[in-house]
Amino acid sequence: MRASVVISALVAVLVGFGSSVAIVLAAAEAVGADAAQTSSWIASICLATAATTAILSFRYRMPIVAAWSTPGAALIAQSSGETIETAVGAFFFAAVLTLLTAIFKPIAAMIERIPGSVASAMLAGVLFSFVLGVFDHLKSAPELVLPLLVLFVCIRLFSPIWAVLAVLASGIALTYILGLAGSVEGLRISHLVWVTPKFDIEPMIGLGLPLYLVTMASQNLPGFAVLKASGYAPPSRPVLTVTGLASLASAGFAAHATNLAAITASICTGPDAHPDKDKRWLCGPFYAGGYVVIAAFGASLVALFNSFPKALIATVASIALIGALANALGNSLAENEDRFVAVGTFAVTASGLSAFGIGSAFWGLAAGLFIYGLDQLYRHYRT
Repeated sequence: MRASVVISALVAVLVGFGSSVAIVLAAAEAVGADAAQTSSWIASICLATAATTAILSFRYRMPIVAAWSTPGAALIAQSSGETIETAVGAFFFAAVLTLLTAIFKPIAAMIERIPGSVASAMLAGVLFSFVLGVFDHLKSAPELVLPLLVLFVCIRLFSPIWAVLAVLASGIALTYILGLAGSVEGLRISHLVWVTPKFDIEPMIGLGLPLYLVTMASQNLPGFAVLKASGYAPPSRPVLTVTGLASLASAGFAAHATNLAAITASICTGPDAHPDKDKRWLCGPFYAGGYVVIAAFGASLVALFNSFPKALIATVASIALIGALANALGNSLAENEDRFVAVGTFAVTASGLSAFGIGSAFWGLAAGLFIYGLDQLYRHYRT
């Protein structure tokens, strides 16, 4: 056993958790989750991540590592009017859609036919509103937010991934230096809390469907691409089945979505993990073990983050999504002929439009597909 296997796995855990936990906490706050439900959210999604990674890595002898849906958490954090019960109902719905994608090839084919410009623009619209929120806190707490923004801009020149972790660590230290941190209780073991779902059609369509789509488009598909780029041939339908079942099993404990890791997966799939690609799958068990440990102490982590000012959580979460926003915007505008479609999708999604109880992510997708369909129809008859 090479030490690089263990180190790569634990670094991937640190990067994956540390760079996006603030986004999950913001999502929990947006749907009115209390401290116990938020702790359960963190613990259950970490356990689902660990179980999925362990099963897929052992079964297929590939470094198939899972994660939670960071764009999905950002989507939830931007929602309004939802309760934790209706949100959990939407989580169940998204998990079922993932399973249906794995079971029925026509559904997978239909998802793959959604234009990349539309999917990326919808994601960009969701992330834009979230990232923009940092400037509200810049006005209210400049002594905390401004140094963190400057630090991020400087460190990202060398490493975008480590820049987010540096901001998190520096932000915590600065919070204590400025005397902005509240009191924290002692170390506590996490407990899973069942949340009875409420299946309302508006949240299922307005939150559950976009959650499924952004998770597929920005997590699962890139996750497969990372594995293929490293010389692996992951079986897509079994992988989606396992991630869908994990999401379904954990949804009732407030976990929003489990999926393939994308950026952090590259830490475990490259030669730095192990020169022999057939042995890199050993990262999987250590990666899973790291998330089990985090799950056990999720209650303490939630209590710790709750003791920090909202400006810190919002700043870290916004900074963590800047790279994803830039990538989504770039992909949405990559094709000249689809730029109007992308801008229309982005504008509707970022507007925060809500109608019939359904949020802007769905209407942005609908608007984009409508405009795209008209464009294709016109081009067809013109030629």
